[in-house]
Amino acid sequence: QVQLVESGGGLVQPGGSLRLSCTTSIKFFDIFAMDWAWYRQAPGKQRELVALIYSRGATNYADSVKGRFTVSRNNDLYSVYLQMDSLTPEDTAVYSCYLDTQRGAYWGQGTQVTVSS
Repeated sequence: QVQLVESGGGLVQPGGSLRLSCTTSIKFFDIFAMDWAWYRQAPGKQRELVALIYSRGATNYADSVKGRFTVSRNNDLYSVYLQMDSLTPEDTAVYSCYLDTQRGAYWGQGTQVTVSS
């Protein structure tokens, strides 16, 4: 059973930073060939793609987070990260990681990020 374990969410003031982490429970031998993504879902809104990092390291970001969020990966640790800076209340949501193994896709359980003063 593949599990994606997330950490790093919490409460932060506007303008602050958080770093989310997500690690697989299985050490895929070909993790280097897999794509990772971060999604978020705010109350009453549809889930949206926040950031994507491809197997070779190329990245894509939602327009709303460009220049503020940075996605990275560490294949040796079977992990993906989301560094979030200059947070605003509009970033408040449940953030979930996503892994496309090409043999199946998996989701993390979600971690709450709340930006409030």
